Amino acid sequence: MNGLAIGFDFEPLLELLAMAALVGAVPLVWWQWRHRGDSAAKRLRALTLLATFLTFDLILIGALTRLTDSGLGCPDWPGCYGSASPIGAKAEILAAQSAMPTGPVTHGKAWMEMLHRYMAGGVGFLLVVLVILSWWVWSRGRRTGETTPSPWWATLSLVWILVQGVFGAWTVTMKLFPAIVTTHLLLALGLLMLLAWQAESYAPKPLAWPAGLRRAFAAFTVLAIAQVALGGWVSTNYAVLACQDFPTCQGQWLPPTDFEHGFTLWRELGRGAHGGWLPFEALTAIHLAHRGGAMIVFAALLVLAWALWREGGPDARRWARRLLAVGGWQLASGLSNVVLGWPLVAALAHTGGAAALLLMCAIVLARLRAGRTTTVIEPAPVRADILTMGSK
Repeated sequence: MNGLAIGFDFEPLLELLAMAALVGAVPLVWWQWRHRGDSAAKRLRALTLLATFLTFDLILIGALTRLTDSGLGCPDWPGCYGSASPIGAKAEILAAQSAMPTGPVTHGKAWMEMLHRYMAGGVGFLLVVLVILSWWVWSRGRRTGETTPSPWWATLSLVWILVQGVFGAWTVTMKLFPAIVTTHLLLALGLLMLLAWQAESYAPKPLAWPAGLRRAFAAFTVLAIAQVALGGWVSTNYAVLACQDFPTCQGQWLPPTDFEHGFTLWRELGRGAHGGWLPFEALTAIHLAHRGGAMIVFAALLVLAWALWREGGPDARRWARRLLAVGGWQLASGLSNVVLGWPLVAALAHTGGAAALLLMCAIVLARLRAGRTTTVIEPAPVRADILTMGSK
């Protein structure tokens, strides 16, 4: 233990934490000024919404890092060749780029990778502030007898992003290990859903839907999460271009596939189940699994939207329209990735659409839960003798 502690260079970590505090302080100052006169609960909700917005941005920046092959732009962690920024690692980056001009390390890729780390640290800084503020409001509420939001939501969010940070470090140190990269993405999406749920808990807007619709929406959410996980597996294995036509794949309805190698989860990038190179048929299997899942989820979305429109009230119809809009966005961006050769704009749009879909699911589930726990107070029946008192 002592040897490990002595051997680890804490300087880049401390510098990265300082940069994270600086990045997080900018939106924090805006939040403080914008909501300076609000109640504690409103301030907590506003800070949570700000963290949610920045987490959504962080997911897009992470996708951009992956799509530009910048995940190893700085091949160490937490710094870049031991420095807090690519400026201090200029000589090392230049040497690596000169040795491999098209390799994973270039000045542009290094900045892209460090931007992702700075942004992640900034979100973490905001969540630290949110935890401190949540516990302070809660302890003050206990003294005054005021009902305050539970601070455990914010605490869970902070623990969550710390775990996500560990997977982010492993993404680099384990050289883009597909299972690690996919888990890192899913944790980011999970944090987005958790923050959305938390924001809803501060200002509940109950949805009163029939039990069947509630169960259907919960089941659809599970399907959506599974499909997003498949999409992450496609992206981290670079299997998007295994099929470049639609609705067929490689000009066939059933091209050769290798699901054993494609869905061996614990393996290095580009390697198969037994350590050899990953066959192209495995990439085809990964791609077709995601394509088939997309058809199932899209069909489920259409059925759910129809049920919301038919059985729900005005609120349900609004959510039906939103679901259809996101579903159409995902269909268009997904097809664009295939037939246009995986353009960067379409790939980012597809990731953003997936994040938006899960964000919507979290909001609706939180409001449905509030609708089930909200007690509706019925007016007491008016007694007949009270009505006749005035005439006596």
